[in-house]
Amino acid sequence: MYGEEVAEMTGRIRDEDIALVRERTSIAEVISETVTLRSAGGGNLKGLCPFHDEKSPSFNVSPARNVWYCFGCGAGGDAIKFLMDAEHLSFVESVERLAARAGLQLRYVANDHTAPRSRPQQGQRQRLVAAHAAAVEFYRAQLTTPGARPAREFLAHRGFDRAAAERYACGFAPDGWDLLTRHLRQQGFSHDELVTAGLSRPARSGSLIDRFRRRLLWPIRDLTGDVVGFGARKLFDDDDSPKYLNTPETPIYKKSHVLYGIDQAKREIAKQGKVVVVEGYTDVMACHLAGVPTAVATCGTAFGADHIGVLRRLLLDTDAVAGEIIFTFDGDAAGQKAALRAFDDDQRFVGRTFIAVSPDGMDPCELRLAKGELAVRDLVARREPLVDFALRHVINRHDLDTVDGRVEAMRRAAPLVAKLKDREKRPEYVRKLAGDLGMEIEPVQRAVLAAAHATPSGGALGNPAPRAAAAEPPADSPQLAVEREALKLALQAPVLAGPMFDAVEAAEYRHQVHVAVRAAVAAAGGAATATGGAVWIESVRNACEDLTAQALVGELAVEPLRIDGELDPRYVSVTMARLQWGAVTGRIRELKSRIQRINPVSNKDEYFAAFGELLSLEQHARALREQAAGGL
Repeated sequence: MYGEEVAEMTGRIRDEDIALVRERTSIAEVISETVTLRSAGGGNLKGLCPFHDEKSPSFNVSPARNVWYCFGCGAGGDAIKFLMDAEHLSFVESVERLAARAGLQLRYVANDHTAPRSRPQQGQRQRLVAAHAAAVEFYRAQLTTPGARPAREFLAHRGFDRAAAERYACGFAPDGWDLLTRHLRQQGFSHDELVTAGLSRPARSGSLIDRFRRRLLWPIRDLTGDVVGFGARKLFDDDDSPKYLNTPETPIYKKSHVLYGIDQAKREIAKQGKVVVVEGYTDVMACHLAGVPTAVATCGTAFGADHIGVLRRLLLDTDAVAGEIIFTFDGDAAGQKAALRAFDDDQRFVGRTFIAVSPDGMDPCELRLAKGELAVRDLVARREPLVDFALRHVINRHDLDTVDGRVEAMRRAAPLVAKLKDREKRPEYVRKLAGDLGMEIEPVQRAVLAAAHATPSGGALGNPAPRAAAAEPPADSPQLAVEREALKLALQAPVLAGPMFDAVEAAEYRHQVHVAVRAAVAAAGGAATATGGAVWIESVRNACEDLTAQALVGELAVEPLRIDGELDPRYVSVTMARLQWGAVTGRIRELKSRIQRINPVSNKDEYFAAFGELLSLEQHARALREQAAGGL
């Protein structure tokens, strides 16, 4: 489809101009505005894919080739394709966006590819973004007018001076019914464009009127910095409409996907590995001005799964890199309820999740005004784990001086402990909960286990439980390291490693995902038949039966080998010998344990058969140890 669209659209923009846009565009810079990228070795970069949910980064960027590819979901292409997929742009819109970024003037030709013509009408998204940009300037100018005095006073009473208002492009919607609408129509925006953008709405008479009147406005920007909507605050007592109004859902504004302040906070979020989620526009302003530049807020909706997806990619929230997510809520009942909802969301993050609540129940804006900017920074610094807050909130609702109160508190709190995504923390929280309740550990432990079994897969919120298997070695095991190295050899150097790699079967691998990748290599025809390159890696990826294995293929294909200098057959031989030696020694231990349990008198045949197998395995292990003597 992508190629067909390119072929269709190149009649509108000259081919040489499209080629120049590709040449002048740094794909790493473009993608870094949406995805936090880290070095993947070999000059490549990787991050969490913005097009599917994943725990391990499988999204790879090659700056040298100016292309990207995700081994988890199969998406890929150049910078033009990335903008098309990430921001739902047409091909022409993506080229125009990148050309403007690079300072290039595009030339257009007629459909017969002969006569140059003037610039065609921009795509819908660019038109809607342009309308919002013009509206921002209109509203900002209105903020300085006499009629906007209540808006200026509102900002001043909350500690924001003129410089702060300009930094966040605050504006004022005047008292007229159609002042903005007439202004934008004079600039060439159509009736349908203004309605689609959510800037105007039809009146009963059929004419257009402004959506916002007599309100203080905050422009809402997406990750790229484009204004896609507005948040509007009521200022006058005779206004009987809601305190806050937002732009309705439009082709460019999806409230479940946008976070206020994300355009200014994204670089610090990626740099610090931390994000502070606040409740309002003024809270974001207060935090940023107080030295907490990672603050963001939702826009007219509760914090949800789509917001989590945006933040996870910025935080590079993976099993290997754990970020911090700090929620701030008001101290009232509504704020506490929001905090408990956030605890459920906590289980969707890999990183650590905290809550920061002011002892006085003040939000960050109020705190800055009352106690200064240091108090805002202290609020964030004094954060506590969200699970601790949730448990305390549940326990405090019961009378622990009575048996019934303690038992009921245990029943209510046990599911929270059972939901913890980090299972290694559960025993500690069982002990903590027992101590807080003044109960013995055993009944609390039984309650938590019962709650865990009642949750699908024994995990949080019905999500699959973290991958684990009793037979697998620990994550830092040398056995897993050598298995990973062997798979890298098969993917990166199949011509050299193929015959030796194929001779070692999947049964020699201990890690479940490694077994899956080894099986995929076989399903793709075996490493000995491959010539290497992207086609081979893609064929192995396609043969994987689950996304985890697919993501691992992407990582192994670009991860450097653990060898200094040129790769040679000896290194392959040593690696495969160490792989088998680890598996064989594991079977030897299991066999020795089995022999100890066999009665050599009553089960004579079984005993000698097992003993003979043990001798054979030990001889094989000695041979492998000699072969692997060179070391890795």
